[in-house]
Amino acid sequence: QVTIFFSDIVGFTSIAASCTPLQVVEMLNNLYVCFDTRIESYDVYKVETIGDAYMVVSGLPERNGSRHADEIAKMSLDLVAAVRQVVIPHMPAGRLELRAGIHTGACVAGVVGYKMPRYCLFGDTVNTASRMESTSLPQKIHISSATYEALLTDDAYEIELRGEIEVKGKGKMKTYWLLGNKNYSVQN
Repeated sequence: QVTIFFSDIVGFTSIAASCTPLQVVEMLNNLYVCFDTRIESYDVYKVETIGDAYMVVSGLPERNGSRHADEIAKMSLDLVAAVRQVVIPHMPAGRLELRAGIHTGACVAGVVGYKMPRYCLFGDTVNTASRMESTSLPQKIHISSATYEALLTDDAYEIELRGEIEVKGKGKMKTYWLLGNKNYSVQN
């Protein structure tokens, strides 16, 4: 079992359209330096970034028992708070907003490719985590029932039922919002 996190920047396409290519690179670099620094505090592995999308897993490449959901949940609360502090160089008054999604399940992983080998994750768990992100809302962490169940061992989590939503390729799914953790405050 692993837990997978996906995020992207709300309105990134329109933000990028108002920038020069160099400004887009600078903005993403600021964001990813912030995120990469933050995730060092957690037992997680950054799988990849594609444009404004950020993908992280816990439970791979090294297994960590049943801690994977907790590690990703705490990390995601941290990143959603941290994104507010990222400055958009050419829009100093503007603030970025994150849309995040998490799913827990089985997954296959391996290094693929010859010229530029990459560590990749495969399977339905990856797709479902991505769908949790794409159906999330600004500054919200959207979690599946499987992640909700995995987090139930810690009653400090503040979780709210979102309800049943239609998820592309999955049909109706009961999902939740991860709101916080009473015993954990994010770094500044």
